[in-house]
Amino acid sequence: MATKTRSGSRRHGWTLVELIIALTIFGVVITTALSVTAKQNTAFQEALVRLNALRNLRYAITTLNQDLETLGTNVPSAQPSFIYGDSNVVTFSADYASNVAGDPFAVYYDPDAPTGQVRAPSASFVIPTTTVTAADTAYQSAPGVPSPAEMITFFLTPDTSTSRTDDYVLYRQVNAGTPESVAHNLIHVGDTPFFSYMRLTQDSTGQNIVAAFPDSLLPIYHSAKLHLSAADTGRSALADSIRGIRITMGATNGLTGAQERQVDLTRLIRLPNAGTGMLSTCGSPPVLGVGLSAALDSLPGGGVAVDLSWMPATDETGGEKDVVRYVLWRRLAGASGWGDPFRAIPAGQPSYVYQDATVEPGKIYQYALAAQDCTPSLSPLAQSSLVTIP
Repeated sequence: MATKTRSGSRRHGWTLVELIIALTIFGVVITTALSVTAKQNTAFQEALVRLNALRNLRYAITTLNQDLETLGTNVPSAQPSFIYGDSNVVTFSADYASNVAGDPFAVYYDPDAPTGQVRAPSASFVIPTTTVTAADTAYQSAPGVPSPAEMITFFLTPDTSTSRTDDYVLYRQVNAGTPESVAHNLIHVGDTPFFSYMRLTQDSTGQNIVAAFPDSLLPIYHSAKLHLSAADTGRSALADSIRGIRITMGATNGLTGAQERQVDLTRLIRLPNAGTGMLSTCGSPPVLGVGLSAALDSLPGGGVAVDLSWMPATDETGGEKDVVRYVLWRRLAGASGWGDPFRAIPAGQPSYVYQDATVEPGKIYQYALAAQDCTPSLSPLAQSSLVTIP
């Protein structure tokens, strides 16, 4: 008789030992993953705080580089290009910006640039953090026409808004205007000054070389009022020998303690226009030889404007044939000077007409015109008759 055997029951689930082993392995994997993630997060935060400091420092250096390289641009020969320099301050002249449409000689065109900050200062001022007075002479590019080269100052002062006692703020000032902050949390790199200078000099064999300017001769100050005048010798003339400025500074991320980070940077900024002056590459100053007419005109909308008209200058169609544009000024009757020009018109037309539709009722205006060549030099001004706006 056959008999049936009963198979053993099948086992389901995990034993306690297997469960403990699995949980242990899982814990090790999670711990390792969290550790890697934490290290990556720490590295990211470290890079981020260093990047903030580096970004701040690079912006300061880039701004200095961009502006200092314009030193001497379109500066009349009697106006000093390099005015003052010490370890924390540098002041120079440059036709940096213009708010005159069509101005081809300024480095930058900014229609919103404030009046009085696109030309030489109209009054003297004390260079920030010093006792030195600048712009004690009214520099002109032509009789009655202020120089288009403004004076720009960069200076560093201690930052009183932080808990540190060794950090600085970099400021930029145009003429005697309100200083604007460029960068904070700037510090010295060891004992190295923020600004040091390179000058054109001669070696023992009489060869021209560019070498470091001795710190013992600081500050550099162009004390002579007029560049290349009889008084522009000795210590004053040293300013004319500067050919480069070395910037050395560090920056922090603004934090303190273990979270503080510092980056350092140095850069030598060449001054390509230093010592060149305005060369008379187009010969003599241009001859205008024509008058300026100013007449009222009615606008379609019911207002009034002033139409200005003139013929080509003598030196545009003949003579040296080097006139590249015409410059217009406007002032109220009784004003003593012409101030900033308000329009530039390219040369090359058989006749010229410009309509000034920005006049105000009840005021009396006078206009002036000058021809400008490629030097750039201006002709004497031709003045219009007074125009009364009804």
